[in-house]
Amino acid sequence: MEFVKKIIIITFCLISTATFASQQNFNNAKTHLVKIYTSNPEQTTFYCGCEFSFNGKSGVVDFSKCGYAPRKNQARASRVEWEHVMPAENFGRHLQCWRDGGRKECKKDKIFNAMEGDLHNLQPSIGEVNGDRSNFRYSQFTKTFDQYGQCQSAVDFKQRQFQPREEIRGVIARTYFYMRDTYNINLSDAQSKLMTAWDNTYPPDEWECERNKQIERIQGNDNKFITEKCN
Repeated sequence: MEFVKKIIIITFCLISTATFASQQNFNNAKTHLVKIYTSNPEQTTFYCGCEFSFNGKSGVVDFSKCGYAPRKNQARASRVEWEHVMPAENFGRHLQCWRDGGRKECKKDKIFNAMEGDLHNLQPSIGEVNGDRSNFRYSQFTKTFDQYGQCQSAVDFKQRQFQPREEIRGVIARTYFYMRDTYNINLSDAQSKLMTAWDNTYPPDEWECERNKQIERIQGNDNKFITEKCN
C-alpha cells in the first residue's frame, strides 16, 4: 500500500509539472509567486529591501521600515510588481516574433511565454523602481544613493544603466547564467565578466537556496548555479 501511495504521489508531481510547463506564462507565474511570497512573509523587495504584503494578488509596500522615498511616481511606488531580472527584450529579441512585432507579437509565441513566465527570472520589486530600471543593463557606476531615499540601488537614465544593491548582485548573476544556458541567450563579454565577478563575490543566502527549491517543485527545474553553491 505504501508503495502504491508513493507511485501516486510521483505521478501527481509529474502531471503537475507537465501541466505547469504547458501553461507557463507571465500571468500564471505571478499567481505562483504571490503564493510563494505570502508563505514567506519575511522576504523583502528585490532592489530596495522593503517589507511588503499582499491584499489578494496586489502587493503593498511598507516604506516606513526601509526608508524608501518615491522618486517621482508615488502611486506606482506603493505597489509591488514582478521584475524580469533579465529583461524581456534581452530574451525576446532572439525570437522571430520579436522582430515581427515586439513583445505584443511574442505574446502569441509559446517559447516566449515560457521565458517570460519563468519563475527563476522573476523578483518582487517596488513598481517605480521596476519602471525606472526598464531594460537597462546592470552595472556599477556610483557610490551615491539618493534617488529613492535610503534604497541602495541607483539608475543612470542617460547611460541606460542600473546599479543594484550589493545584497542581490549574486542573485542577478546566477539568474543571468540560468537564462543564458536554459534559453541559449547570448551575453556580452562585459556582462559575462561582471556576472562572474558578482557570482564569486556574493554567494547564495538561505532564502535564495530555499526559493530555488520551491520553484523547482512548481516549475520542475532548478537553477543549477544556485543548487551547486547551496549543497
